[in-house]
Amino acid sequence: MRAALRRTIGLPAAAAMVVGTIVGASIFVQPSEVSRAVPSFGGILLVWVVAGALTWFGASVCAELASAYPETGGVYVFLREMFSPAAGFLWGWAMFWSMHSGIIAAIAVVFARYVGGIVTLGDAGVRAVAVAGILVLSALNYAGVRPGSMVQTGLTVVKVLAIVVLLAVLFGSPTSRVPAFGAGGPIAVGGFFDALVAGLFAFGGWHMVTYAAEETRDPQRTIPRALMIGTAVVVALYLALNAAYLTVLPLDHVLASTRVAADATQAAAGRGAETAISLLVVVSAFGAMSGIVLAGPRVYYAMARDGLLFGWMSAVHPRFRTPFAAVAAQAVWASVLASTGTYRALFTRVVYTEWIFFGALALGLLRLRRTPGYAPAFRAAGGAAAPLVFAAISAAVVVNQIAADPRESLIGLALVAAGLPVYYLWKPKGAVPDARR
Repeated sequence: MRAALRRTIGLPAAAAMVVGTIVGASIFVQPSEVSRAVPSFGGILLVWVVAGALTWFGASVCAELASAYPETGGVYVFLREMFSPAAGFLWGWAMFWSMHSGIIAAIAVVFARYVGGIVTLGDAGVRAVAVAGILVLSALNYAGVRPGSMVQTGLTVVKVLAIVVLLAVLFGSPTSRVPAFGAGGPIAVGGFFDALVAGLFAFGGWHMVTYAAEETRDPQRTIPRALMIGTAVVVALYLALNAAYLTVLPLDHVLASTRVAADATQAAAGRGAETAISLLVVVSAFGAMSGIVLAGPRVYYAMARDGLLFGWMSAVHPRFRTPFAAVAAQAVWASVLASTGTYRALFTRVVYTEWIFFGALALGLLRLRRTPGYAPAFRAAGGAAAPLVFAAISAAVVVNQIAADPRESLIGLALVAAGLPVYYLWKPKGAVPDARR
């Protein structure tokens, strides 16, 4: 009898996966990118509110789809059911070769660089620590979804508690003051949109909890709840952190900073706090990487089960009940990207293309709602308006990126589109098997 995946993820672990995957290192540096595009206190907070609201609506779209299709693979399954197996294949293709493996490598390098701020590491040492981080987390997830999700949950709890302490330090600082809401320069429409794109990327990763549906207990109810709870927690943390940075640092310091969290903490608690911030970023980055390492192999497993990847990628370990071959394949490729530095070009060229798929999910949801037999256990808020607005913003993100860097953007599109001929050469004769049978 073939081994099957084991349902061990409950609501606390699923919600921790949402929070832990989103909150990586970006919130400790990205606010300066937002501030430079929208140089006013009120404008900055407005950007984070709008980015959080859009993320929450995007998460609610995935929540509805996950309640209707509680299968391993998440977004891959949604695209397959909405449009065609080819659409799902392109998502998985881009994930493995660039988007997902690339972000694992990128976060691993950030993790290693901050470790290097605590103990001395040369360039070779940074790369070695990055690869070691990938391999350790992959080994945990190879050995079972329970240890992987337990580590993810533990790291998320630690990082959220650390952020709460950081907020107390910043808001409780004698130098803390409330700036005027309109303080700063004028806000241009283009600048606001550039800032919104930066904010949305800081919220990335909310969809990944859907990948492990067949290892989640009562997924029709658990995944939607985890998405809504987890996203709300992250929105609250991000708004609080940005407000705290701006109450401690003058706006011009925030605009010039490349490590806004470290600079704000130093202003509030002195130079000795720099090591504490480095530790927080190390834990935060490692926790985000943990969730991403756990999620990805479930997509490759689902694709292989549908006959769209090597059959061995659908193997489930007879003892650990994990898609161990997919875990190993992801670990190897992400390690190659981290050790060679090639993730930079791949990831920056392709990461924006996920918004094409996100927009397609929102439009496809409206199409599914008119399909007989479509009966999700959860309904996304906002009726038809929210998916339409989310799809429009997704399209704007893509257009903005293409306009800003046409050459690199078109190369990224070509890399994703290169999966189409591979799909038509690879696909099984006749229909792709239905994984639910």
